[in-house]
Amino acid sequence: MAKPRSEEKRSAIMAAAVRVIAAQGLGAPTATIAQEAGVANGSLFTYFETKADLFNQLYLELKSELASVSLKGLPVTADLRKQMLHAWSRSMDWAVSNPGKRRALAQLGVSDEITPASREAGHKTMTGIAALLERSRAKGPMRQVPMGFIVAIMNAMGDATMDFMIHDPTHAKKHCKAGFDALWRMLA
Repeated sequence: MAKPRSEEKRSAIMAAAVRVIAAQGLGAPTATIAQEAGVANGSLFTYFETKADLFNQLYLELKSELASVSLKGLPVTADLRKQMLHAWSRSMDWAVSNPGKRRALAQLGVSDEITPASREAGHKTMTGIAALLERSRAKGPMRQVPMGFIVAIMNAMGDATMDFMIHDPTHAKKHCKAGFDALWRMLA
């Protein structure tokens, strides 16, 4: 008979995976993740069939969290620029407040372990942000550019903005606004 699963243990494993991946990379052994979570290595496999399964579920959880935080409280009656600024600022704040999650998501995002199905599901969690981007560029200079290219540029600008926010916290809001202004000039 299989052991009952505990949401508390699963959450502990996910949180430990973030910390371990951020510190040691994707090559860290599952035993290290289990130890960090305070569970037996075998218990980890009660919740995740394989290390790749853990990575895929963690990738989806982090993408969903980022999308949810970015769109929370979106001022839907405001103009498009204010809506984009809201989503941008919230995503920057999430990344700066959660550096381990940011690093883990970045590593998972380039991992061959993330399946096409997980990538597609991750993209679906970002549909609200994609819709804002699509509307923002509709009449701008980037309207004919593939959306994947737009997202890559936005991610690069986001990474630069986050780095400046982290390394110069006194001026974090100023850096956040400067990054957004550059993005907006490119899009609209």
